[in-house]
Amino acid sequence: MALKVALQMDPMESLNIAGDSTFAIMLAGQARGHRLYHYRPDGMTWRGERLYAEAREVTVQRVDGDHFRFGEAVRLDLGSDVDVIWMRQDPPFDLNYITATHLLERIGEETLVVNDPAAVRNAPEKLFVLDFARFMPPTMITRSLAETRDFLAEHGEIVVKPIYGNAGSAVFRIGPDGMNLAALVELFGEMWVESFMVQAFLKDVAKGDKRIVLVDGEVAGAINRIPGKGEFRSNLAAGGSAAKADLTPQEQEICAALGPELRKRGLLFVGIDVIGGQWLTEINVTSPTGIVAIDAFNGTDTGAMIWDAVERRIAGRAAARGAG
Repeated sequence: MALKVALQMDPMESLNIAGDSTFAIMLAGQARGHRLYHYRPDGMTWRGERLYAEAREVTVQRVDGDHFRFGEAVRLDLGSDVDVIWMRQDPPFDLNYITATHLLERIGEETLVVNDPAAVRNAPEKLFVLDFARFMPPTMITRSLAETRDFLAEHGEIVVKPIYGNAGSAVFRIGPDGMNLAALVELFGEMWVESFMVQAFLKDVAKGDKRIVLVDGEVAGAINRIPGKGEFRSNLAAGGSAAKADLTPQEQEICAALGPELRKRGLLFVGIDVIGGQWLTEINVTSPTGIVAIDAFNGTDTGAMIWDAVERRIAGRAAARGAG
């Protein structure tokens, strides 16, 4: 089936085509004959009970410096003019992002939105994971310096990170002496109104932080992200490197527990982070990455797997409407 696809995403000029998952999804969709339209979140307008977007049809190719071509600007009715919308702009997960989820939720009965906007809004990476606390390292959500000091005394070393951060940004490791902890908590309080996350530091992170991608609740593959020299953060955006990875029995158990819940919520493309083969730290639903590296190591085609799942969802919705 040929689909009309709208992508709510970052500027095309900013994409790193060598590793960008959205670009890989676009290439895979285009190869199937799907027509792609690009728009920015600030290009949406709600008017007269309809949601519109100022968009441009786009074609893509894997050529550095010449990776896209725009057509003429068009005004899309996101409820009636397209079959699927990809919500793929990068975080921060702020009020602008949340507003976009509310607008897209209003057309969810007409157009498939991936990932489901209400589920994205209700499942921020560092909070949704609390539903699976049995797989997590010791974790605390707080704004209290006293609580954080007590947690440090209990666990010896800790990691402190903003609750709505991404790509390893502003993630700090605090040693047993607690040096700079008070200043760090003060800084977090000035920078963000939200609580922050505190976790026991896992020494196994030196061996890597595994990114596992699930498509409609099924494992598509994994990579191990290894911290760079002098770093404990393994995010590729923070200088980490990727290596081929298989799943441990505990990781398979984690994925089996998450899969049904992800499918039920309409979270079709998800990336989870696991340390030491057993500790679940995040469930990434806003704009997960990793499929390019996974496919390079495994010879797989995660983009095709994703589009298979999208097309199944659309066919199922059409069948349900026909039956109704």
